[in-house]
Amino acid sequence: MADSIYRRGILSEPLDLDDPQGKRAPTFPKVAARPGLEIEQRGSGRRGVVISVAKGFVTMRDRNGRDSQQRLVDGGFTVKGQRVTLVPPKPNTGSAKPPTRTASGSVAIANAPARMARASRILVEGLHDAELVEHVWGDDLRAEGVVVEMLDGADHLAETVSRFQPRPNRRLGVLLDHLVDGSKESRIAAEIDDPFVLITGHDFIDIWAAIKPSLIGVHAWPEIPRGEDWKTGVCRQLGVGDPPAFWKRLRNSVGSFADLDPSLVGAVEQLIDFVTAPAE
Repeated sequence: MADSIYRRGILSEPLDLDDPQGKRAPTFPKVAARPGLEIEQRGSGRRGVVISVAKGFVTMRDRNGRDSQQRLVDGGFTVKGQRVTLVPPKPNTGSAKPPTRTASGSVAIANAPARMARASRILVEGLHDAELVEHVWGDDLRAEGVVVEMLDGADHLAETVSRFQPRPNRRLGVLLDHLVDGSKESRIAAEIDDPFVLITGHDFIDIWAAIKPSLIGVHAWPEIPRGEDWKTGVCRQLGVGDPPAFWKRLRNSVGSFADLDPSLVGAVEQLIDFVTAPAE
């Protein structure tokens, strides 16, 4: 008798709250753990997509790109709100295809609907900033329901934050150019003191320069004399015509986050994490 009680200990199987005496063995639908499947582990609440299954464990990747291994147990996961038992997928007689990736490096979920927009927002300085963020992180932003809006420059940031009225479920992330010691942008950022506002940025005077210059066949971005418009000077020195036409070519040359300076990638990822954090 005692032995049977120990065998029904809390680690033996998922609890069935409708059958506290353990008289009925619960059964759950079996779902093949195919790469790209969105899952949630019961108990821990970890969410992610399946990467692989091997030796009784599923490897799942969260939205931040972190992998973890979870044991396959009956009823141990939730898929689309339903409690299920994950099982290894049947071997594919054809060539197995790895899960596809978005430009940001996330696992792409086919036909994933856009989430309803959150109250939280990400602000960027101008049109080119917004277009590059959309180009690389657009799939992630739609999946998370995050809207990116333009500041049209950082000069009125304090006024914009005041109008926005940040709070726990209404956060504001701000991406600034040239966020270095002594810059105008760093002084503006220092004026903002709000726990529900996060300001990040990159070192470059313009977001163009956060794109690796090797994509357009040069080793480094040219030095532009002080007082000359940076974009105009770059186009003049490179002999590439007017800035709008060159920007389109430059933006479209970016295939993924790997084509950007890591400082920009880290800054945007921080903002996405911040504005999607659950309200405490």
